[in-house]
Amino acid sequence: MEPILELSSARLLMRQWRDDDLPAFAQMCADPHVMRYFPKPLTRLESAKMIGRVRGHFAEYGFGLWALERKDTGEFIGFTGLNVVGFDAGFTPAVEIGWRLAREHWGLGYASEAAWTVLGCGFEHVELQEIVSFTAVCNLPSQKVMQAIGMQHVSSEDFDHPNLPEDHPLRPHVLYRINRQQWLATL
Repeated sequence: MEPILELSSARLLMRQWRDDDLPAFAQMCADPHVMRYFPKPLTRLESAKMIGRVRGHFAEYGFGLWALERKDTGEFIGFTGLNVVGFDAGFTPAVEIGWRLAREHWGLGYASEAAWTVLGCGFEHVELQEIVSFTAVCNLPSQKVMQAIGMQHVSSEDFDHPNLPEDHPLRPHVLYRINRQQWLATL
């Protein structure tokens, strides 16, 4: 599949990553508030490696986590996109939708707007039949985004994240799903 280079919504541009995104991305991923539902904040090197993995995912699958930019300012504010789940669980193989925004851009509806656009791409262009999302049980803000874009919580499939230690407080995860028919019904 040819990579999907760019998506657009009313206020946002989802685009390929540029080298000059690294400073803002590294700053966002080093913010303990942004990373509170992840095992730890990332170093600049870890952030750079993540951008490399994202670029590799685009090369392999034609889709991935797009850099998220405000149209009105051209400012990098985070990412939103689709990712092949990289671990084994009861719901895999699967493609997940995910997002991460810099703290100063929270509460403005950007995550839901971008995620809605990405769902459309996943079902219309990538031709996925289902998209999942998951997060730590305590991450209520992300669960609200999942609900806002029409995803359904599947409590029977909640799981312990296999990449976290057994006693880690973020290990218990919730699973949300949406299939193509459910998405079409929301249009």
